[in-house]
Amino acid sequence: MALAAGLLLAGAACTSSDDDTSADGKVRITVNCEPPKSAAIDRRSFEEDIAIFEKQNPTIDVVAHDAFPCMDPKTFDAKLAGGQLETVFYVYFTDVANVVKRKQAADVSEYVDAVKGYGDIQDSVKNIFVSDGKTYGLPRTNYSMGLIYNRALFSKAGLDPAKPPTTWDEFRAAAKKIAGLGNGTVGYADYSASNQGGWHFTAEMYSQGGTMVSEDGKSATVDTPQGKAVLQTLKDMRWTDNSMGTKQLLQITDVQQMMGSGKLGMYLSAPDNIPEVVKKYQGSYDDLAIAPMPGAKGTLLGGDGYMFNRKATPEQIKAGVKWVEFQNLTPGTGANNWERAAKNQAPVGLPQPNLWTGATADADNKLKAEFANVPVQNYELFQTTEVPGKLEPPQAQQIYSVMDGVMSSVLTKRDADIDRLLSDASDKIDRLLANQR
Repeated sequence: MALAAGLLLAGAACTSSDDDTSADGKVRITVNCEPPKSAAIDRRSFEEDIAIFEKQNPTIDVVAHDAFPCMDPKTFDAKLAGGQLETVFYVYFTDVANVVKRKQAADVSEYVDAVKGYGDIQDSVKNIFVSDGKTYGLPRTNYSMGLIYNRALFSKAGLDPAKPPTTWDEFRAAAKKIAGLGNGTVGYADYSASNQGGWHFTAEMYSQGGTMVSEDGKSATVDTPQGKAVLQTLKDMRWTDNSMGTKQLLQITDVQQMMGSGKLGMYLSAPDNIPEVVKKYQGSYDDLAIAPMPGAKGTLLGGDGYMFNRKATPEQIKAGVKWVEFQNLTPGTGANNWERAAKNQAPVGLPQPNLWTGATADADNKLKAEFANVPVQNYELFQTTEVPGKLEPPQAQQIYSVMDGVMSSVLTKRDADIDRLLSDASDKIDRLLANQR
């Protein structure tokens, strides 16, 4: 996923108490994730936001560090341990527990209640930053995976584009009909390389009601009826129905290109893939829709947010919380300035990020509707259907690497032994989990 791309930090930040004020006596905070100069429109918008925020808060000086991406998993731990991160630093949802465990983030419990609309943030998102009753950060964006599909191909195949499949049996039947159009049309495409196969296996496991590891995180739970159901469905679609095409070992860019060319019926991803397919691969917003995950027993969710340097002063933390509130958690300002986004021809009206419930959600949705420039009706089912979300498993990338081999075997070998593949994968994951303890 784009949201899960590796992110690279800009230079080290000073966050000790000696650097908590600028020369004119203002409270100085450093923040990361300023868009790079190569993304000129996003960069200009970010700089505008800093200027607006500082005008509204004349005692705060925001110093942004630019680079894209914002956090490199290969260097994050070292910079975290060395206190080299910004006052306000970016994290994936999956990083939060480890940062808290290592006591490298400030407890911001006493500050977050001042955030207007904090109580409306969805509990599933808000609680990611809560440990032992203490709050250690604020969300920036969230996503969950669903079924992206081509409405035009649905119609050509005699399927109702307003009624996408809701079960895996319906999904399989739809893929077969779409593939039956011929001329190189593929009903469904799935990943099986670069850890992305394991990532999708996880999402499909969740949709079947399964999990990847036990609740205590000590053992694998892939060799289960749910795991077998995932692989058997894929094997049947690939080798019996011939609805997945002959080209395999695909990654996200391969599948996005297929969807943009109008030759793919369905694939699994988050809503942020839709503008990627349009922008990079000449897809059409009118043709692209997203529905809930088939099965609807679960879906993979993720996202990112901000935590606060444990060396920051109370004044810096308070200022940092204000900045995140303005930039990410207020309808109509910062990243949620939908009027500006529409003027910049960015897509407005996609169903995610979807951080809030209640009055704050209503306010944000009203602004999105006012300035929408994409066909929001194509996302209504996804938007209104509640599917339980689960985060990635611990040691996610290592587990995904293991499951890549399983996915590639099923999709490239007609005689792949599902039981043996899952048994072997379970043993490997057990060893990975044992090594982390």
